[in-house]
Amino acid sequence: MSRVTDAQQHWLAALRAPIAGRVLRSVAEQSSDLSALASLSVSQRQALGLSEEAIQACLHPDPEQLGKDSEWLADPLNHLLTWASEDYPALLRESSAAPAALFVRGDPHWLWHAQVAVVGSRNPSTGGADNARAFAAALAQAGLCVTSGLADGVDTAAHRAALDEGHPTIAVVGTGTDIVYPARNRQLAEQIVKQGCVVSEFLPGTGARPDHFPRRNRIIAGLSLGTLVVEAAVKSGALITARQAAELGREVFAIPGSIHNPMARGCHQLIREGALLIEHVQDVLVAIGPAAQRLGTTLKARLQQNEETGSGRGLAPPSEDPDYQRLRAALGHDPVALDVLSARSGLTVAALSSMLLLLELEGIVHASHGRYSLRMT
Repeated sequence: MSRVTDAQQHWLAALRAPIAGRVLRSVAEQSSDLSALASLSVSQRQALGLSEEAIQACLHPDPEQLGKDSEWLADPLNHLLTWASEDYPALLRESSAAPAALFVRGDPHWLWHAQVAVVGSRNPSTGGADNARAFAAALAQAGLCVTSGLADGVDTAAHRAALDEGHPTIAVVGTGTDIVYPARNRQLAEQIVKQGCVVSEFLPGTGARPDHFPRRNRIIAGLSLGTLVVEAAVKSGALITARQAAELGREVFAIPGSIHNPMARGCHQLIREGALLIEHVQDVLVAIGPAAQRLGTTLKARLQQNEETGSGRGLAPPSEDPDYQRLRAALGHDPVALDVLSARSGLTVAALSSMLLLLELEGIVHASHGRYSLRMT
């Protein structure tokens, strides 16, 4: 079990208190452990809209509840990424509505990976479900992380397709990460934790509520370079995600369908509003290319800083790391698939995906259509 620090306990208490996320973000920019809350003057508290009840709840949390939250966080699979953390996802941080903290079950490093959201109807047509699987698989093969909401229909098809290709996927949920909704996706959620991560802004133990899912959608949009809507009715959560993506300046993609299919009308509306009409996965890859390069530059700078400071929990690939040496030995100048690299190196596909991304950013590895090779020097 991992030790929960005092700073993390301060955050857990504050997240249980009736304090708006924007306020916690503001305070966190002054003090990473939220200790500044205790020293705020009366006028500062009023300016932030902090009630005495909120302050007391933060400074004197319920010990039983804090114990349960700390026990959740002590599990090595569970993580708390706060606004003050360098691990908070860079793309999501660009959103003015970003949550003050994220609860993550699985590997949080995937949140820095280039992602494309694949969203759509909970009740897609057969063709819509097929499209979701095909596009998600192709995006995963191209080295992108597929992000969705773990709902029935398109979300489930997209997550499963990425996992079936041996690639990670990210599920952003409208519950605590310890609760699976719908319950029938429990096994899928467990697979995602092993090969990617499940993410939520909601505290452990939080159940499903209708108003949670629109909030969840803004995180899906904020984490992703672009959002692909496969099938959606005119009034649907998928269109909310798409519009939130557009407001962030991210790409929005829509697959057209039959004029007789009510599940295609939302996509057609998005296209009329300026979304890119998508027929092939290459259309998506070309459109997000510049944004992916910017994210890569940000990640590379962060890795370099971690190397210089010795921080980052081993995110940078040191030349002496035996796992990276095994990977380099398994690579050649002929393109090779991930499953072959896994067999050659003895490393898991999930570990290889992360390592190959870093080597690609360093200019050591070339990636094309889900295959990897050493760059010619």
